[in-house]
Amino acid sequence: MNTYRVAQVPAPNGSFEIVEREVPRPGPRHVRIAVEACGVCRSDAMFVSAGMPGVPFPLVPGHEAAGRVEELGDGADEMGWQVGDRVTVGWFGGSCLHCVPCRRGDFIVCDNLKIPGYAYDGGFAEAIVAPVDALARIPDALAATDAGPMACAGVTVYNGLRRSSARPDDLVAIQGIGGLGHLAVRFAAAMGYETVAIARGADKADFAKELGAHHYVDSTAGPVAEALQALGGAKVVLATAGNSEAMAATVDGLAPRGELVVVGATPDPMPVSPLQLILKGRLVRGHPSGTAQDVRDTMTFAARHGIRPMTEVLPLDEANTAYRKMMDGSARFRMVLTPS
Repeated sequence: MNTYRVAQVPAPNGSFEIVEREVPRPGPRHVRIAVEACGVCRSDAMFVSAGMPGVPFPLVPGHEAAGRVEELGDGADEMGWQVGDRVTVGWFGGSCLHCVPCRRGDFIVCDNLKIPGYAYDGGFAEAIVAPVDALARIPDALAATDAGPMACAGVTVYNGLRRSSARPDDLVAIQGIGGLGHLAVRFAAAMGYETVAIARGADKADFAKELGAHHYVDSTAGPVAEALQALGGAKVVLATAGNSEAMAATVDGLAPRGELVVVGATPDPMPVSPLQLILKGRLVRGHPSGTAQDVRDTMTFAARHGIRPMTEVLPLDEANTAYRKMMDGSARFRMVLTPS
């Protein structure tokens, strides 16, 4: 083919339009991927709304892309990649390799992180060109529609849990059971934690148990912290819902030396007092997504334990509908776009 289709936003907060572009050629140590699926993430809104500095328009978002390598740039084969390889590209879309974090091997906090849909055209398209250090190989057991969301939502919660201080049989609470949280509950249970799901409303209790939660806390029924302390206090709370007050409401539910790991993005300040942290030695920290190797680890674990995201799949032509459902919270639970 000489052209391919993309879903682009022509201006900040604009509607998506389908346009055709010339097929791009991959540069050195890059590949072109025929996109088979791309998740729609709430973080895409930061770019669609020009909430990040220097967002280029027209904009092609999408940092949960999955597909097959269809062309190699110079040197890509020397890095072990071949035409036909099944790969994902997530929030980690490559690093600069020369900043201080990169030189220390901490690539996910690269000062010049290449986020697809920001640093270069993302996966709301029939093809994407990405650097080889962004590629994660998809296990045979995962469909592209499952692998795409694992490259951002999946790796974020999986990494947040495995890099926490929790150990098997510790009490671990997941705040929110939406797009991130429903995967987090499944991962937490599979990792051997005594898993608590926290959400709004008694009607979500059965669903939480279906995901693997051992306990359910209805945040509208009373103080969340008291409910967690009644269970013995949480070693870790993984905060997935982007609500600062709801996150802060879990802090007093932490056990001594417990930690609140924040992965749900919001610009609003979190109301936590120093005394809440000091007296019990508690910790609050943010956790970024994960490198391509972390994405690979996430998919391998998910494939082994039968963990899949709950998705609603729409064609690329319906990018506006998919984005709206992601933004208004009606998606259950991850929206995924496919070329047709």
